[in-house]
Amino acid sequence: MPTIDFDLSPLYRSAIGFDRVAHMLRNISSGANQNAYPPYNIELLDENDYRISMAVAGFSEHELDIETRENVLVIQGKKSQTETERQYLYQGIAERNFERRFELADYVKVTGATISNGLLHIELKREIPEATKPRKITLSSGDMLVKEKEKKKQEKLTAA
Repeated sequence: MPTIDFDLSPLYRSAIGFDRVAHMLRNISSGANQNAYPPYNIELLDENDYRISMAVAGFSEHELDIETRENVLVIQGKKSQTETERQYLYQGIAERNFERRFELADYVKVTGATISNGLLHIELKREIPEATKPRKITLSSGDMLVKEKEKKKQEKLTAA
């Protein structure tokens, strides 16, 4: 499969803070080499809620590790070494360690995780802070600014 290189220098000339996008693109392209184990689904539950469901049959709760660091969700499965050696006629259930990474967008947080019937469910929520939501700016005329300055001057004089 051919490698695609992105030249993001035009973006850097006119935008500030998009170096994280370049980092994400590099991670995604290197993540293409990840194997498909274990299989997973990503669901959109509503506008701001998501769920990752991952098939982890054969793993117990204490063999799974879930953590987030720097907007990356990392899920690891580490099988305990069994002391009894088994002789399989056919082994179709993979019992190997894994690490799966997911890039999280800004303001997406993990809210919980459950394991049920061999499926690991990780709940995610996008919580956009009020400060970053769009807000209306009211316009005032130049006369309004002059009146506001005069009002502040009068307040200073009466306070003194």
